Amino acid sequence: MVFILGSQRKDVGNVVAAFKEYQRYLEHYRDRFPASAWALATSDWYFDFANQRCPHDGSLQWIKIEELEGGEEPGDKLVSIKTRLRSAHGNGWIEFHYPRVYSYRLALFSDYNYGSRHGHADWLYDEFRWAGEGRVMHEIEWARTDDTAHWFIEASDVVYRWTYSAK
Repeated sequence: MVFILGSQRKDVGNVVAAFKEYQRYLEHYRDRFPASAWALATSDWYFDFANQRCPHDGSLQWIKIEELEGGEEPGDKLVSIKTRLRSAHGNGWIEFHYPRVYSYRLALFSDYNYGSRHGHADWLYDEFRWAGEGRVMHEIEWARTDDTAHWFIEASDVVYRWTYSAK
């Protein structure tokens, strides 16, 4: 079930209704959602495009996928993802850390990137959904005039960090 991504935003009249439905959904799963992801999704600033901390229109600087020793059994691996965006306002860095990743799909669409010449473009829309067993699914749409990339990351939580930097 998707609430506030691009397909739901195409009808401008439904944006407010879509956000209200998303807020009801989040409240319903409040006790099951990982703490940091729930705090982000329900904050008053995260989806406010005028707020410098909002990822909307941020540009990807890097993504790191690590496979670390960890887990319950010897030899178990723990996958972790970290990503950094330059804020849309150009005055800070936005970092997301997914401490334990259970699955991910990162797609960059060549049809719109002309051989990746344009990269990911801007972080357009995203939403957090409960993925069962205390996990969160973070779905992210990247776009310029058309979709350029789409990410799905299922993780134990999403830890957000904002760092101010002069332009």
